[in-house]
Amino acid sequence: MLVLPYFALAEVPTAPAAPERPSVLLIVSEDNGPELGCYGDPFVRTPNLDRLAAQGCRFANAYVTHAVCSASRASFLTGLYPFQNGQIGLATHRYAMFRNWDNIPSVLKRLGYRTGLIGKLHVNPESAFPFDFRWNEAKANSFKSRNVERVAEVAGEFFRGSQRPFFLSVNFSDAHFPLLRQQHGLPKRPLSAGDVKPLPFIGADSPRLRQGAADYYNCLMRLDAGIGRLLEELDRSGKDDETLVIYIGDHGAQFPRGKATCYEGGLRIPMILRWPGQVRPGTVRNELVSTIDILPTVIQTACLPARAPLPGQSLLPLAAGQDVSWRRYLFAERTAYHAASFFPQRTVRDERYKLILNLTPERSNPVHANYLNQRGSFFIYGTKREEIKAAPKHVRQAYDTWRNPPAVELYDLANDPWEFRNLADRPELARVKRRLMRQLQAFRRELRDPLLDAKNLRQLAAEHDHVAKKLKRGRYGPRQSWRYLKYLLEPTDSRGRRQ
Repeated sequence: MLVLPYFALAEVPTAPAAPERPSVLLIVSEDNGPELGCYGDPFVRTPNLDRLAAQGCRFANAYVTHAVCSASRASFLTGLYPFQNGQIGLATHRYAMFRNWDNIPSVLKRLGYRTGLIGKLHVNPESAFPFDFRWNEAKANSFKSRNVERVAEVAGEFFRGSQRPFFLSVNFSDAHFPLLRQQHGLPKRPLSAGDVKPLPFIGADSPRLRQGAADYYNCLMRLDAGIGRLLEELDRSGKDDETLVIYIGDHGAQFPRGKATCYEGGLRIPMILRWPGQVRPGTVRNELVSTIDILPTVIQTACLPARAPLPGQSLLPLAAGQDVSWRRYLFAERTAYHAASFFPQRTVRDERYKLILNLTPERSNPVHANYLNQRGSFFIYGTKREEIKAAPKHVRQAYDTWRNPPAVELYDLANDPWEFRNLADRPELARVKRRLMRQLQAFRRELRDPLLDAKNLRQLAAEHDHVAKKLKRGRYGPRQSWRYLKYLLEPTDSRGRRQ
């Protein structure tokens, strides 16, 4: 069911938490899709995450709302889509939320929870998230250093020092670029190019791409070791049985047709829930679930009623093995990660088909150019022209579509899970296309997507072009902020609802 877009949770008086309220451990990894053993990946070794899935519920079709870090994180923390909360690009490029929306730590803190953050937040403004404890030591947990043992030690200190229910978000740096083959002795047995194949959504193959895949898998194996140590610390604290553990990736891997796209390689993630006595062990659910569902899940876990509706639904009934009514359609979006990457999209999928609506089809997709030209160290494993030329015809055509997308793309995920064949012009699928488009536009209208207004879309495109030119000339000052934070936000009433 679609709901009002902006909400305010019921006012929660500050009071000691009830003894029966459980704790919540939210584990987030960077830049990885479901390339794990428990999801059937044939190359990687992830025994700890496989065990977590066996002890709880694994969601086979889990998605983020936006395939870049800040927009994704703001979404699962606030329970709002990026076009609702305002965080439509990376915090490092000054994108921000429209205002300080209620979020997981702010709500739980008012309930008496002790709240903590290990690793990065990467959402603006940071003041919206009132964590009691924050730790982000660059020499231990950063793009250059991945000391997962130290991360687990700090988490263990937090567990043991919490005399009341807690919420702790632990954010690992793996598998973000650079792809570090081995650090601090992990993984113990790194993979090499000859052990693997490129991730399937890339489509191309070469020794170079296989080396990238090998080091990506090495990051995942180090991540798995870190999560294993983290869960050991939770067990040693004696709080394992009273803690809901949620594990997710923040979006897909940074390979071509992955991160920063609306393709499956960017949006699809791993998601596992474990809660002894509440989540049935060994459960696998095939429903379409989203990180937009995490805040409602935490609210139900904490026994907190919400007077206003949320776009998402609690995952607990599914994880408990209950037969519940669930969504038929899943939605996601894309705007940018920095000014020069502006290419807004909206997408919807059902059990079989997926539609991508490109809002500015007159533009070339700059994300394709970044990967193809390998601009910067983070795009080192972009696909080279000669690798694309050596790929099968349907893969070459997919790269052409990615570079210059039509207004609408349509994919049959049952027969083409990595979206190499755009079927939008197939007459036999016209009804499917119309149905998905109706659902997407109804979703956008009911949640009041500001880019439904052509004026807003033109203004946002012009602002991105203007900022990109100023940045290229070195004329964009450190104190300047995005004007969209004002013109895309319609007036709201006292409960945060748009008037």
